[in-house]
Amino acid sequence: MLHQEFKPPEELKDTIRCFWYNHEDFGEQQSAFEILPDGYAEIIFYFGGPCSIYSDGVMQSLPSPFIMGLLNKPVHLFAQNKLEIIAIRCFPWTVFEVLGLPAGKAGVNTFEHPVSKLQPILAAKVQAGKIDDAIEIVKQYFLDARSHLAQNGLLNKAGIAMRKAKGNLSVSQVAASAHATVRTLERKFKQSSGHTVKDVSGLMRFEQVRNQLWMNPDVNLAGLAHDMGYTDQAHLSKEFKRYSGTTPAAFARKARKEKRVITGDFVAFLQS
Repeated sequence: MLHQEFKPPEELKDTIRCFWYNHEDFGEQQSAFEILPDGYAEIIFYFGGPCSIYSDGVMQSLPSPFIMGLLNKPVHLFAQNKLEIIAIRCFPWTVFEVLGLPAGKAGVNTFEHPVSKLQPILAAKVQAGKIDDAIEIVKQYFLDARSHLAQNGLLNKAGIAMRKAKGNLSVSQVAASAHATVRTLERKFKQSSGHTVKDVSGLMRFEQVRNQLWMNPDVNLAGLAHDMGYTDQAHLSKEFKRYSGTTPAAFARKARKEKRVITGDFVAFLQS
């Protein structure tokens, strides 16, 4: 597997966490890979494939691009042969505003939008191996889109506080950081992301624990719970299972067996 991350230009840092490229060969047989929840929404372009999702008892092919909204449980996608991905990892309170869409649902969503016109242009660049050029095209698209929007200072301040604390702030503390009332913050946050501050904070904190366990499966769970602001180890285990479907100990055992690959805040797709 090849994975690369690209920092956003300064003008997009309040909107986009990073752009990334991933290339993996799943072989001729259809393979499942698991995507675990985190605190981001992503716009996914893919090339090669195919890429599908099992939903409502039916295997459904996914269009490119699609949106991976916030997850509250693991999602299993299916791919075969060579799959290349170019994605935009966005803060959940900015992605829909930038696209000019109403706040979306959680999970995998298809959508109609002019951004889809980038698909053939990006495909040509990817096929030619010009990944840097493809990323620049995507960056320019979002720079143009962002330039037409006024900066939302309240959400930006709230987002900075949440990210700095890695999700370990109460709603009232986030509101104070944004110089807003709890009611105003919650209303604007829900309008922009479709989720509450507590929802996103919980996912941010889970993401930190997930990454720690993936990179260091032998970490002391009681100490990790304390470091991450959980009441105790039992609280950590309950929240971890809520988002991952498994216990921290079981996840750590799996991490010991798998090749651990992480770049920036990206944990590699876990093949089922």
